[in-house]
Amino acid sequence: MRKLTLLLAVIGFTACETEKKREPIAVNYPTTKKVDTVDHYFGKDVPDPYRWLEDDMSEETGDWVKSQNAVTFGYLDNIPFRKDLKKRLEDLWNYEKLSSPFKEGDYTYFYKNNGLQNQYVVYRKKGDDEAEVFLDPNTFSDDGTTSLAGLSFTKDGKMATYLISEGGSDWRKAIVINAETKEQIEDTLVDIKFSGISWKGNDGFFYSSYDKPKGSELSAKTDQHKLYYHKLGTPQSEDEVIFGGSEAEKHRYVGGYVSEDQRYLFISASISTSGNKLFLKDLTEKNSQLVTVLDHTDSDTYVIENEESKLWLVTNLDAPNKKIVVTNAESPTPENWEDFIPETENVLTAGTGGGYFFTEYMVDAISKVLQYNYNGELVREVELPGVGSAGGFGGKKEDKDFYFSFTNYNTPGSTYKYNVESGEYEQYWKPEIDFNPSDYASTQVFYTSKDGTKVPMIITHKKGIELNGKNPTILYGYGGFNISLTPSFSITNAVWMEQGGVYAVPNLRGGGEYGKKWHNAGTKMQKQNVFDDFIAAAEYLIENKYTSKDYLAIRGGSNGGLLVGATMTQRPDLMKVALPAVGVLDMLRYHTFTAGAGWAYDYGTSEDNEEMFEYLKGYSPVHNVKEGVAYPATLVTTGDHDDRVVPAHSFKFAAELQEKQAGENPTLIRIETNAGHGAGTPVSKTIEQYSDIFGFTLYNMGYDELPNQAVVNKIKG
Repeated sequence: MRKLTLLLAVIGFTACETEKKREPIAVNYPTTKKVDTVDHYFGKDVPDPYRWLEDDMSEETGDWVKSQNAVTFGYLDNIPFRKDLKKRLEDLWNYEKLSSPFKEGDYTYFYKNNGLQNQYVVYRKKGDDEAEVFLDPNTFSDDGTTSLAGLSFTKDGKMATYLISEGGSDWRKAIVINAETKEQIEDTLVDIKFSGISWKGNDGFFYSSYDKPKGSELSAKTDQHKLYYHKLGTPQSEDEVIFGGSEAEKHRYVGGYVSEDQRYLFISASISTSGNKLFLKDLTEKNSQLVTVLDHTDSDTYVIENEESKLWLVTNLDAPNKKIVVTNAESPTPENWEDFIPETENVLTAGTGGGYFFTEYMVDAISKVLQYNYNGELVREVELPGVGSAGGFGGKKEDKDFYFSFTNYNTPGSTYKYNVESGEYEQYWKPEIDFNPSDYASTQVFYTSKDGTKVPMIITHKKGIELNGKNPTILYGYGGFNISLTPSFSITNAVWMEQGGVYAVPNLRGGGEYGKKWHNAGTKMQKQNVFDDFIAAAEYLIENKYTSKDYLAIRGGSNGGLLVGATMTQRPDLMKVALPAVGVLDMLRYHTFTAGAGWAYDYGTSEDNEEMFEYLKGYSPVHNVKEGVAYPATLVTTGDHDDRVVPAHSFKFAAELQEKQAGENPTLIRIETNAGHGAGTPVSKTIEQYSDIFGFTLYNMGYDELPNQAVVNKIKG
C-alpha cells in the first residue's frame, strides 16, 4: 500500500467568506501493479503498464475495484454535508412525473413515476376508465437494476414486445405479450443489442444483434450486425437473417423498421456512427428483393413517411443542415429525389402526425417548429410556450391530437395537447415540484474559441448572483457524434443551482447544433477544436467573473468523459475539480473494445496511419498524465460492467493519476457495481451518485457546509 496524505483545500471559501482550516484527510491509495506490456505503432513503443485492468471479468480486477471503492467511499464519508445533499436530492426528486401519452389500439398509454420509484411504470387507460398498470419494471428485479429498454406494439395494439436491460447492459431480452391480457405468449428472446422492435402485422417482428461473445465483452465481434425476423411461435434459433449474413452485407450497425401502412421494410446499414446505406423491401410481394435507395455511407438518410409508393426522406446528402426530399419506391435513388422542404441555415429534424409534417429547427440550439401539409406548403409556425426545447411533434396519421413536451434549463418539462388542424394547444400536465423557475435565469452568450470560431453557451443560475469569481460552477460539455445539447431541465442541476451554483453548457464543435459541417469540425484530425472550445468556455466564465479556477468544475460523460480527460491533462491549471464519467480515455485502444471500432468516424484509429496515431497519442488522456504535475481534484466515475465504453478506460486513467499526481488534490475513482453505461440506472443509485459528485466538488472548492444550507435546514424543519 502507498500512503499519501492529502491536505485538501486548507484555506477554503465558505458561505460566510471566512477562512477555515481543516484536518487533513488521509488517503491510502491501493497499490496498482504494473506489467511490462508494450505496443508497437509505426516503429514506436508505447508502454501499457495497466493492461491487466482491461479484463473486467478477472478476480484480480474485481479485487482492485473493491479496494478502490473502499478508499473512495472512505473519503466521501468524511464530507460533512454529503448526507444533506442526498436528502435534498431525494426531497426535490420526490414528485410525480408523467410522459406524453400515446395511443395503441383501444388504449392510451403513458409512463409514470410516483416520485422516488427506481423505474418508470407503464400505465394505460381505455376511454374514461381509470388507469391501470400495464408494465412495472420495479418488479423485474429486487434491486431495481433491471430496466425497461423498449416497448413496441402491433399496428392494432393487440400484441406487444418489450425489451429489458439487466444491470445496465446494452444486451437486451425481448418478451412478447398479449397486450390485452398482459400474459407472455412465448419464450423470451435473448442477446439482442443496439436494436428496436418493429412488427410486421401480427405474425412477427424484426430486430438486430451481434453474435454474443463468451466471457468478457472484450472478445465481442461488432463488425457483423444482423437484422433478424422472428416469426411468432417459432424458436429464436430459427429466426431468419434478413440482412447482414454475408461479407457483402457486413456492417457494424443494421436496423430495420416497417412503414406505418405495413407495406415496406426499410433497412439502414452503417459502418460507423455517422452515415448509412439505405434499402427497402416491399412486404406486400412474396419473395420481393431488396431495392437500393443509397449504396454509400456519405450521408445520414432515412424514410419518415410514405403514401403507397411515394416516399419522403430526411437527408443531409449535399445538404449539411438536412432537408426533406420526395421520391418513388420503384426508382428511389438520389438522382430521382426532388426537394420537398429544402435545406435552410438551421439544422432540421422532422416527423409526421395527423396528416402533416412537422419540422423542428435548431436556432442556436433553441427549438423552432413549423407545420407543413403534404403538398409542402407551410401551414403555420407553432408558437412555443417559451425559449427552450420542444419534442414529440408527431404521431399516427389518423391522430387529430398529439402531445408535445417543452423544457429549458430552469423550467421543468411540461406536456401540451396539440390540435393538428387549429394549431391550438393546452397544457396537459405540469409537474408539482418544489422549485420556482422564476428565481433562475438562463442567458445565451457567444464566446470566441482559439481559432476565432464563435461558440454559443447557455449559462443558468439564480437571479441576482454576484459576479465576484467565487460562484461554484459546473461547465458541462460533450462535443461529438453529431449530438446536440439543447436546453432541458434536470433535478440534479436544480439542486446545484439552488446552492448558488452556476451551470454552463457550451455547444462545442463535434456536436450537431449547426449541422454536418459543425460535426466534422470536431472529428479526427480536428478533434482538438472540441477541447479548445471547452477551454475557451472556461476562460470566458473566469474572465467574466462567473467563477474562477478555484471554483470551477468540468464535467462530461462518455465522449464527454474524453473531453474532461483531455482538458484536465492539457490545462490542469484551469479548474479545481474534474469529473470524467464513463469516459473514452485510451484513444490508442478504444477501437479494440466492444463497439468501439464504430466510433472511428469521429476519432480515427491508431492503426490508420502514423499521422493519426501521433495525433491520438497527443491528446489521449491515459497517455498524457505527466509525472510531477498537480492535477485538479478528480472523481472518475464508471460502471464495473459497462459494455459500451468499457471500464478499463476509467481504471487505467485513475491508476495513472494516482501514480503521478504531484499536488494535494485527491484523484479517486467511484465504480458503480452491477452497472453499465448509465441507461436505466435506478433513481436511488442516481441520487447516491450525485450526492457524491456534488459533495466531492463543493468540498474540494473549500466548502465545509452547503453554500445554501438554509434550504436543507428548512426541509429538515
